[in-house]
Amino acid sequence: MINTIIFDLGAVLIDWNPHHLYRKLIADDEQRQHFLDNICTSDWNEEQDAGRSLADGTEFLVSKHPAHEENIRAFYGRWDEMLAGPIQGTVDIFKALKESGKYKIYALSNWSAETFEIAQQKFEFLSWFDGMVVSGLEKIRKPAPAFYNLLLNRYQVKPEEAVFIDDNHRNILAAEALGIQSIHFTSAEELKEELLSLSVL
Repeated sequence: MINTIIFDLGAVLIDWNPHHLYRKLIADDEQRQHFLDNICTSDWNEEQDAGRSLADGTEFLVSKHPAHEENIRAFYGRWDEMLAGPIQGTVDIFKALKESGKYKIYALSNWSAETFEIAQQKFEFLSWFDGMVVSGLEKIRKPAPAFYNLLLNRYQVKPEEAVFIDDNHRNILAAEALGIQSIHFTSAEELKEELLSLSVL
């Protein structure tokens, strides 16, 4: 019986995407994609999600790619411009689950501790969770099994009684390996259908 819902945040509940900022800075689509694939990469950003300071991460990258200094510094200097807003359909699902009173609802997110404060000020629904485990605060991130176990142990969640929702298939596989039923998020509409099929909604 499912009694716990675990949400990822970025690209599930919050429309966070570096392209929202870099479309303003690099007009050419191919050049912008090359910059995000090869300079300010997901792997580099995840080091900050795992606890490295934004300042240290920025200086490290500038030292490697000095010709791109201005655009590198914009990544965290103008980070809030990567937040387009809530993914309203998912927020509506979250609200319905919360108001049902049937579930404990938690967040498990790869997110820098420094930028997470900005998100908390911007999105009131982040206060609805029964608990949150944020990688930048814990100094460990998905898909490390220990990160999932932090949430399970801290909030006394049984894996077989939980559903985990994440947009990153890598993170889904890691959760499933721990016995947590998981939904690969692609859209709010598909998420609703998946939850209905599990009799959660």
